[in-house]
Amino acid sequence: MNTNNEMSPRAAWLLILAASAILMITMGARLTTGLFLSPLNTSTGLGVATISFAMAVGQFMWGASQPVFGAVADKYGSARVIIVGAVLLAGGLAATPFVSSEWGLLVTLGMLSAAGAGAGSFSILIGATAQRLPAARRPFASGFINAGGSFGQFVFSPLMQVLIAGPGWIIAMLTMAATTLLTIPLAWFMRGKSPAANTVAAAGAAPITGIGLTAQLRQALRDRSYLCLHAGFFTCGFHIAFLVTHLPGEVALCGLPVGVAGTALGLIGLFNIAGSLSAGALSTRYRMKNLLALMYASRALIIVIYLLAPKTALTFYLFAAALGFTWLATVPPTAGLVGKLFGTRYLATLFGLTLLSHQIGGFFGAWLGGLAFVRFGDYSWMWYADILLALLAALVNLPIREAPVARAGVLPAAKA
Repeated sequence: MNTNNEMSPRAAWLLILAASAILMITMGARLTTGLFLSPLNTSTGLGVATISFAMAVGQFMWGASQPVFGAVADKYGSARVIIVGAVLLAGGLAATPFVSSEWGLLVTLGMLSAAGAGAGSFSILIGATAQRLPAARRPFASGFINAGGSFGQFVFSPLMQVLIAGPGWIIAMLTMAATTLLTIPLAWFMRGKSPAANTVAAAGAAPITGIGLTAQLRQALRDRSYLCLHAGFFTCGFHIAFLVTHLPGEVALCGLPVGVAGTALGLIGLFNIAGSLSAGALSTRYRMKNLLALMYASRALIIVIYLLAPKTALTFYLFAAALGFTWLATVPPTAGLVGKLFGTRYLATLFGLTLLSHQIGGFFGAWLGGLAFVRFGDYSWMWYADILLALLAALVNLPIREAPVARAGVLPAAKA
């Protein structure tokens, strides 16, 4: 790989494709765990609320691990982090069929596999590519990598559903565990640290030479625009974790076959490929904060239409397709705004922190969904909360300033 900031087109594509493939596998593993909720409940008898809590802890751990692994990747390189993550992810998934207690699930699904998936997720992969690519290519690269995660959901959701219905959920989970080890050879393309990360700021972003991680974190956490990104991303995590954990339960409540849930989750991933690529492309032409506000507002409308529609398989498929277009399409503009505000030197860490807020929302989405089901017998109140949070997220993104943050003694670039 080249040791300067001017990568050849071939090297750039190999880097982007490798990052996309890694995310395809790690997100495919993460976003299919809800399909295992009912089989785990039948096998262990622990109850929906207890298993939902373990999965909720996994949502939080996935987010909490990313700024930590991001800081390690910023210092030592991404390849080592991805390899460690692959071992943790595979080990956690492989051990899950052999535990039958709440604490066992907390360790396997809630900690090991979630942390492993975090080590091979957005902040590490987008941070590694952003440090190596010119500014003009970063939004497209973020969208393309993000589409890889969506493709993983599209591929693995129906595949896991078939395996669960056929050989059984244990074979399905062990198959997924073995598949995650494929990220180890792909990590070769992410080897080494980018010299540009230490000396070159993002084009049009605030200069970063000489600022340390601690000073950068202090600066970011005092910045209103950065905090607004956190607030909006919290809602995104709430939506996603609730759906991937409890959509199979919603389908069952409507008296539909279990295969509808697997197909719907796959359709979410399929349509988010288009959504992610579109978000990456549009982020080069329009204000990213406006794209985020539009996506969050559209979710509120989509959920309202779903609640008013008859609950048929077709309704679920149309709902999945519409929601899927914005599903994780929030990632490219969010990462793009973080890079635009603070440069790429510590992007893995700073974007990792926004993903922590995303997964705090994810924790509540997965956990409260289980509590709502136990308390009320359905998910109505969760849908209402989804609508309210989506509208608030749309509003909180509007005040975001799309201009580099100035430090003492440093003149920022012209405002966007």
